[in-house]
Amino acid sequence: MRKVWGSLVICLMMAVFLSACGTQGEKASSGGSEEHFAVLEDDAGRKVTLSRKPERIVVTSASFLEPLHEVGGTVVGRPDSRTKMPDYAKDLASVGHVYQIDVEKVLACTPDLIIVNKGMNEKLVQMMEGNGIPAIVVGVKSYEDVKRELRLFARITGDQEKADTVVADMDKKINEVRSRLPEEKHRVAILHSTNQGLSVQLEGSIAGSVAAMLGWDNVASGMTPLEKNPDAAPYSLETLVEQNPDIIFVTSMGKMEEIKKGMQQAIEENPAWQTIPAIRGNRLFYLPQDLFLLSPGIHYPEAVEMMAALIYPEVFRK
Repeated sequence: MRKVWGSLVICLMMAVFLSACGTQGEKASSGGSEEHFAVLEDDAGRKVTLSRKPERIVVTSASFLEPLHEVGGTVVGRPDSRTKMPDYAKDLASVGHVYQIDVEKVLACTPDLIIVNKGMNEKLVQMMEGNGIPAIVVGVKSYEDVKRELRLFARITGDQEKADTVVADMDKKINEVRSRLPEEKHRVAILHSTNQGLSVQLEGSIAGSVAAMLGWDNVASGMTPLEKNPDAAPYSLETLVEQNPDIIFVTSMGKMEEIKKGMQQAIEENPAWQTIPAIRGNRLFYLPQDLFLLSPGIHYPEAVEMMAALIYPEVFRK
């Protein structure tokens, strides 16, 4: 009988011991996951784990600077840029031109995170991660992209509430602009001018996105995009005449005066332009590159108001 009781006591002790071990194992596993500051999915579909809050961030696009600043990000390196360089970033270390980032300059910044411009600098990802530096790939064009970007950056800095505040403020400003618009539809064409000629901007472009937010129809909708640019389509004056836009916007990375001179010359030399309602009604407008070719970022409400004001100056006169 004593042997039986002894066996029962031993079994009971073993059960308690194994249960305790199991609980400790679960706690250890849980504690391991809590060691990560954040696990993110970037715009390249990559899952990136940040073991701690980044305190030294390098960006490869100047358009990332203001959104990061808004949510408390600490940037130590940025690319050279003729535009979109906020005052607080001018004295930061340069990591080269946006199209040719200098890896040695990036490493000299001793970053604990690099934010890479999608479609331009992805080749840096493998090199950075090979040096133990996490890399996030981000692409920003549309307004929805900007809002997603802000929330992603807020996860990097740990200040989600600030991102929500900035997004709510932008939404409010854009809705105020739309509420002041007359209730009438417009058919708009958006041309992009370069030294190589013209192309047509589709809905996925920044200018196309802004026009859509204002409720206007892009006459290029449904056109087959260029092979190397999904946000643009080939230009044809014959097609433009058929599309019959009542408003034409022009974007360009070149000097505005030269672009205007070239467009005016083309219009004067070909009578077909005069059959387009936008030209007959003197509704040909030029859009600044810092808001309509480079991502306006947190200045999207300004881009929306500027486009609206070009068509309705009497409504938005300040």
